[in-house]
Amino acid sequence: MEHTAPTLESLHAMISMSDTVSMEIFYWFCTALMVIIHVGFLAYEMGASRLKNALASGVKNILAFAFMVPTFFFVGWWIYLSMYNGFVPDFEAGAAGLPWSENMGPNLTDNASGIFWGAFVLFAATTASILSGAVIERIRMSAFLVLSIILGSVIWILAAAWGWSPSGWLTKDWGFHDFGAAGCVHMVAGFFALGVVLNLGPRIGRFGENGEVYNIAGHSTPMSMIGLMLIVVGFFGFLGGCIIYVPGEQWTSIFGTPTTLSAISFNTLMAIAGGIIGAYLSTRQPFWMLSGAIAGIVAAAPGLDLYYPPLAFMIAMIGGGVAPLVDKFMTHKLKVDDPVGAFSVHGISGLIGIVMLGVFSGFPNVLEGAPAISFMGQLKSAIVMALLGFVPGFVLSYILAKAGVLRVPPKAEMAGLDAVEVPMKAYPESVPQSPDVVSFGKAV
Repeated sequence: MEHTAPTLESLHAMISMSDTVSMEIFYWFCTALMVIIHVGFLAYEMGASRLKNALASGVKNILAFAFMVPTFFFVGWWIYLSMYNGFVPDFEAGAAGLPWSENMGPNLTDNASGIFWGAFVLFAATTASILSGAVIERIRMSAFLVLSIILGSVIWILAAAWGWSPSGWLTKDWGFHDFGAAGCVHMVAGFFALGVVLNLGPRIGRFGENGEVYNIAGHSTPMSMIGLMLIVVGFFGFLGGCIIYVPGEQWTSIFGTPTTLSAISFNTLMAIAGGIIGAYLSTRQPFWMLSGAIAGIVAAAPGLDLYYPPLAFMIAMIGGGVAPLVDKFMTHKLKVDDPVGAFSVHGISGLIGIVMLGVFSGFPNVLEGAPAISFMGQLKSAIVMALLGFVPGFVLSYILAKAGVLRVPPKAEMAGLDAVEVPMKAYPESVPQSPDVVSFGKAV
């Protein structure tokens, strides 16, 4: 059998296809790793819930993930592609994100749309999981799903279109830079959660009549710690998905700044360590030590592609140290019941991260005509992210509260959401439960 010698064109085609397949594989595994984040959130929140609410907290996370996929398919991707310049869509640019577009399904000429869409779906689901932890043990399942869908398929992706895109107006007008989506994912979700919690109110027994603060302990701190560690593992996929891999070209951030996986590896590990140490120095609680790891990653995320590793460590240490202090202030002074500290870990740490990148500003912007990264650009963008999260969260939950569908009735809360919302017990035989008793500890 005769073998024809490969031509230059055929070799080029083979290399190009190999690069394209490598790109698909990379994002495929990043997306798979991101699913571990949701396994972690599920365990984290189930452990932080009392026995009578544990299963409901887990089911809530699973349903949020399930509802997010189709709603993001029909709405979310179109918003990202079309609404980069504000609230008025660019219909021509958004056409590729319409559910009937040839890009939104099997297409042998498009190897990128599906894998990028998949990564963004997981980012959207992360925002729902952040909200979920703040509202455990008293929110109606239906109300939570409505809020999650709006947050994940509309609000956060609008923030991403504005500030996590080379075409976004925050990027072009203010030089906004946020490599790891600390703003559009964590800040938006954290401030959205705060708006919801203000209308939802505290759990029964959390605060006394004279201002006492009572500790309502979850049923399994070890389960929560395992969940938090799984979230940390999943962050390697989350942050890997923030890198743009174009075959034949240098790795870049979503803003076009060149970077390497080596840089992200250095700074991610330093951020994890810095966050844990920062939380350990401000509180000795095991729960907060691992929450500090997440806070540290979020705080360092905006500049993971730019920072020298010791700087990433220092900023993460600040984020990890500040988060439990903010949570204590919110609980004791403002009487806000956020069972897992979602606002402080995600909202405040994201704010710290975005502003700190502005403090260490001066990095050039590779986008033609866009200003360099600056303190004022980062600060103004952070304010936009905070408002874009808080205002819809507060307004929507206020409407649901006035309609009487935001929170379960007091009797249902006392009985436990496992019996009311699921209905099934998480531990039906091995662990005794007291559904008619609210368990809370001494004033702290």
